[in-house]
Amino acid sequence: MSVPFPVRGPNRPSTVMPRAEKQRFYQLYFQTPGVAEAELEKDVHNAIKTTLFALSGDAAVENPASLTMLPSDGGWLDGKPTTQSLPAWLTDNDIKFYVEEFKRTGFRGGLNWYRNIDRNWELLAPWSGAKVQVPALYIVGDRDAVYRSPNWDHLIPSLKQSVPLLRESIVLKCCGHWTQQERAKDVNNALLEFLKQL
Repeated sequence: MSVPFPVRGPNRPSTVMPRAEKQRFYQLYFQTPGVAEAELEKDVHNAIKTTLFALSGDAAVENPASLTMLPSDGGWLDGKPTTQSLPAWLTDNDIKFYVEEFKRTGFRGGLNWYRNIDRNWELLAPWSGAKVQVPALYIVGDRDAVYRSPNWDHLIPSLKQSVPLLRESIVLKCCGHWTQQERAKDVNNALLEFLKQL
């Protein structure tokens, strides 16, 4: 869901991430330990609520891929759309649960995944060119920043080259990055149909 299987490229991921004079890709911002943690842990409730809404289809951002580019001198939350009322798929109890967990654990664990992206690329070198050889289903929202990213638009049409047993690619209308939450019924139905074929 959301992120299609990426073929391992010839370059370290961090060296090909978009950057410009006044903007940088969000994963580059996450690289320096402590920086993103300080921003997100300053107001965990705001960080969770803003992130969940901003990347959802309900934010209806004209160019969702723009959400992945941050100001060079700013942070993750800068410029993100916000809301007073929650979308139908998200409850106050959901927010409360996430807030309590992130207050307990902090954000470092999740952010470290991004900080390890080049090392993962190195470790996966023996599997360069490997294909996913099991039946697969791909589901994405049409308002997902990943789906709308100019750097990834070629991956979905060519996904079957690296995932030859891909049964179907489903693009859910008016859905953002949180596919299984925003469109739980559609995702469950698609998974059940997929499983019936196996």
